[in-house]
Amino acid sequence: MLKDIIYDEFQHTVSEILLCNRSILDLLAKSQETNARMNRNIIKSVTSCGCLRINAAKKKIPPETSLEELKKLLESHLEGELCDNCREIIELEMGRTLFYLAALCNLLDLNMYDILIKEQKNLKALGLYNLA
Repeated sequence: MLKDIIYDEFQHTVSEILLCNRSILDLLAKSQETNARMNRNIIKSVTSCGCLRINAAKKKIPPETSLEELKKLLESHLEGELCDNCREIIELEMGRTLFYLAALCNLLDLNMYDILIKEQKNLKALGLYNLA
């Protein structure tokens, strides 16, 4: 019960403090911009800081592999852990991404918590077949 209040309060706070960028066009552009900054900072944790490493190669999946077995075979390709500095920057950018997502929800008269609940139900219903 508390979690839905947190989502609603966050969404309400965004509505109250958003002065500029109230146009759908502005919000879509800002949403893309913050997502790009988040992605760039994740990349910089590999290329500039080095706290993360990417070790990727062609996936070798046996032909008769089930979806359940795929879960065990596939990797994130990430090695290492975010340092405190990179973690702080990426969390900041993820927060900004959530801010603009909430702003878009407000403009479109959608509720973030309701969307989350619907997606959770879909994920549970379809399980591994959801994104296959």
